[in-house]
Amino acid sequence: MQYLAGTDSVHTTAAICDYLVDRAGPDDTVTVIAVESPDDPTARRDGEEALNVAPVRLATVGEVETELRTGTPAEALREAAAASDVDEIVIGTHSGDPDATRTLGSTARRVLADADRPVVVVPIPDL
Repeated sequence: MQYLAGTDSVHTTAAICDYLVDRAGPDDTVTVIAVESPDDPTARRDGEEALNVAPVRLATVGEVETELRTGTPAEALREAAAASDVDEIVIGTHSGDPDATRTLGSTARRVLADADRPVVVVPIPDL
């Protein structure tokens, strides 16, 4: 299987990896994308840190790819899913920011609304 994961923080990546570690195996590919906003001066650093988690946490998966993109998260995930013909998209319920609300976030709502393949929304644990 080919999985696409969208992340915005170390906490979101960890939650996604907790979900994938029991599902993805040595024949699978996981592509993890973080999307930085050009208006946020810390977004690049946060995205890079979030991406660093995946290869370590998913060491038993066949291939783990990471990519930092610029733009809007929902659009970047939609484009990546179409380009790679992924089987499943995995995202967090909301921002991994400890101050974020615990309701379904705007990116998750957009990805779900536009989905043309299965989307798994994993909860982000309280810190």
